[in-house]
Amino acid sequence: MVDTTEGDELALVPTPSVPRRTSKLGIVGAGAVGSTMAYASLMRGAARTVALLDVNKAKVDAEVLDLAHGIQFMSMAEVVGSDDVAVMADCDVVMFTAGAKQRPGQSRLDLAEATISLVRKVLPGLVEVAPNAVYVMVTNPVDVVTYAALKISGLPPSQLFGSGTVLDSSRLRYLIAQHTGVAVQNVHAYVAGEHGDTGLPLWSSASIGSVPILDWQGTGGTGALTREVRDAIAREVVESAYRIIEGKGATNYAIALAGSRIIEAVLKDERRVLPVSSLLDDYLGMSDVCLSVPSIVGSQGVLERLEIPMSSDEVLGMRRSAEAVRSVARRFGF
Repeated sequence: MVDTTEGDELALVPTPSVPRRTSKLGIVGAGAVGSTMAYASLMRGAARTVALLDVNKAKVDAEVLDLAHGIQFMSMAEVVGSDDVAVMADCDVVMFTAGAKQRPGQSRLDLAEATISLVRKVLPGLVEVAPNAVYVMVTNPVDVVTYAALKISGLPPSQLFGSGTVLDSSRLRYLIAQHTGVAVQNVHAYVAGEHGDTGLPLWSSASIGSVPILDWQGTGGTGALTREVRDAIAREVVESAYRIIEGKGATNYAIALAGSRIIEAVLKDERRVLPVSSLLDDYLGMSDVCLSVPSIVGSQGVLERLEIPMSSDEVLGMRRSAEAVRSVARRFGF
């Protein structure tokens, strides 16, 4: 308010208000992954508004109410939800978590048909109400779904990409840390390729602190990362998801945290290096396929894909991964 004085009277003139730019996160799907991602994002203060979209109105209304009741204990935010796509209007980033539920023993690629059908139905409406949003596909099989979503939406490859192997890389770093007794924050390693059975750890560029993992001899005579140990860790990265699904029906906590890290990279324009799944164009000779490679992520989406050094075995592994994803995409006409 501005004070103006006329004689003995005090007049209060309202100060012109300037609209405050706020961030809006949209999450498609209010299931285990979507609702947990909303919770994780709220706890981290990632966005000022979180919007949930789900075909099950009773479910989405209940999730919104439950989350809203906890706002007092988080950074200030607003939670909204609906079964109407209009709730996603003007989102800055949209996380697509809706899809067919993975059954115990079922591979991610087996989920493709039902999930692509859902994307075909929902995505065009989302792009209509939020044309400038950065879209992140999370639902599995994420690489095939991301490729299909690009074709369906017509969005540029920078604006739409998949969560890829951000979670796989987190699992890899956790297992290395457990074996070596070093803090996971000091382990630097990526899983590249498919988010699934053909994904591969990039051992040749991994390090603990500044020590290359292939040179790591352990501490105090323990924790060496021999070939056998590395192979066992690589298997565990792939198989752990199946064990979680068998035990509790879904993976939700770690993927929600991985998703919130992607959300922050976009909304805060962090230019963070993350192994997201995006359309490759002559990346080590690979094109026209969505795979995960370390990429710079910011407010405009995927800004650049980093061509990191790979061994000949790793390049071959990437090409096998590309062929596995392509073969499924072809099966569905993409």
